[in-house]
Amino acid sequence: MLDIKYIRENPDEVIARLATKGKDAKEDIAEILALDAERRAKISENEQLKAEQNRVNKLIPQYKKEGKDVAPIFAEMKELGAKTKENDNAVKEIEEKFNTLMWALPNLPDRDLKPGGKENNEPLRYFGEPRKFDFEPKNHVDLCTDLGLIDYKRGTKLAGSGFWIYSGIGARLEWAILNYFIDYHLGNNYELMLVPHMLEYECGFTAGQFPKFADEVYKIANPTDDKVHYMLPTAEAALVSLHRNEILTEADLPKKYISYTPCFRREAGSYRADERGMVRGHQFNKVEMVQFTLPEKSDEAFEELVTNAENLVKGLGFHFRTVKLAAEDCSASMARTYDIEINVPSMNGYKEVSSVSNARDYQARRGQMRVKRADGSIEYLHTLNGSGLATSRIFPALVEQNQNADGSVNVPDCLKKYLGGMDVIRKD
Repeated sequence: MLDIKYIRENPDEVIARLATKGKDAKEDIAEILALDAERRAKISENEQLKAEQNRVNKLIPQYKKEGKDVAPIFAEMKELGAKTKENDNAVKEIEEKFNTLMWALPNLPDRDLKPGGKENNEPLRYFGEPRKFDFEPKNHVDLCTDLGLIDYKRGTKLAGSGFWIYSGIGARLEWAILNYFIDYHLGNNYELMLVPHMLEYECGFTAGQFPKFADEVYKIANPTDDKVHYMLPTAEAALVSLHRNEILTEADLPKKYISYTPCFRREAGSYRADERGMVRGHQFNKVEMVQFTLPEKSDEAFEELVTNAENLVKGLGFHFRTVKLAAEDCSASMARTYDIEINVPSMNGYKEVSSVSNARDYQARRGQMRVKRADGSIEYLHTLNGSGLATSRIFPALVEQNQNADGSVNVPDCLKKYLGGMDVIRKD
């Protein structure tokens, strides 16, 4: 959520920056400012009314002592009370409208981002070279099927389209990749958290996914009460709420967490001809990084998360690029995002395997997450997140980039210890 004080003082700047994110906020900002002014006027009027009530109330003992009629005072008190209640109800209605508009505003993009969408994304750096084959390479669907790594048919039989089963060595390979990710992060002093896979609405709200994207998740109704949970679309939704409604100290920060979870997406997106198999799906595995940090350490934390994601991809031996997203391509909650994109040969291009984002204080305001400074002042902290990494595109890239002419797949060095020293995955 944005800072209303900042909006009051810089309305034109807020409108201009949101426009770079594809949001025409001129009418919304005007209405927000009008509601804010009306709300503050009602609150100020109520403070005056309550002060008058206190003044008049103090006259009652004096009037009784002097034998004066107190009926006019009680009548005035009743009138003041009725007016105060009317204002309280008005403030409540105003705040409902105000909050609805404020919650719908996306985060302000950082000033150095290019406006617009994907067409203005900026590749910052490249690592390695694309694999060149001296034979006709197979795509990952055929490789995984031939080697018995993935059972697509039975995955569809069990859960419908957009699901698959890791089988045999494929399941072990998936688990090896996840272990590689987790061990790397533990070595960098991130705390591993195993979080619930079903969350309450407040988690999605704090992350900035709700209310706008509430229809894009799988919901689960509890027949014994009226609570509705949802299946987490990413561990960020859980991790970023760990310190919701808490005040941390400077000494507490930074907080660095990782979590492994399956991720559930109701809308997996439209399929293109080259996006078969596991590239898009309703369930996939991911290790997520989240940091809570001081505002002045926010940029430093962002670079750390980007470096972590890049190092994991480097360790697998992949060719990749790091891309700075244009304002409109950043998600609604984020002020800044870099994507790590790897090359999947059969897809003739790059696919994102990690998005690293800085929400600044946007999520902290929604979740009331603050830090108490050494001087006693309290302010909102900053939250950041990054995939570290998702496997649903790592796995296809791994088998495609490491395939041999005989249909076997070489195991990257960083994964061999998790597979009992296995060097090559063969059909037998």
